Amino acid sequence: MDHVMKNISIIVAIAENYAIGKDNTLLWRLSDDLKRFKRFTTGHTVIMGRNTFLSLPKGALPNRRNIVITDRMGETFPDCTMAYSLEEVLRLAESDSECFIIGGGIIYKQFLPIASKLYLTKVHAEFEADTFFPEIDYSEWKEIEKEHVEKGENNEYPHTFILYERR
Repeated sequence: MDHVMKNISIIVAIAENYAIGKDNTLLWRLSDDLKRFKRFTTGHTVIMGRNTFLSLPKGALPNRRNIVITDRMGETFPDCTMAYSLEEVLRLAESDSECFIIGGGIIYKQFLPIASKLYLTKVHAEFEADTFFPEIDYSEWKEIEKEHVEKGENNEYPHTFILYERR
């Protein structure tokens, strides 16, 4: 399963210590990051685990195809396509030009080896967390663009948006 899929992208915000969440919630409020997330994912497929789906405040994300990976056979969520394995997800996703993996930790770990793009928001702080992004081997990735955002009224922490493509 380790061949890179052209249309699989990961989008994630991580702390300096790779933290991404605690108690099934995000660790920060970054308005610019949420806007960027919406801009990239709208009109595409988003792929997530069941806990990530359950953490969404309003259920399925609008104007996107939501695929939820679960190991609970027969479980369904409104406005979502359910998938029970990585293979099934890839079959469901093959028709979309770009699919975004949106979490959580276990899902990121499964898809990192096959993703061709990484939309990374690096939050310049460390957090206590129970969910972490897997270690990134930066030698496998080429930086395409980078934009630094200072701390401000819409953003609790300074952060950097970086787009990587697999080498």
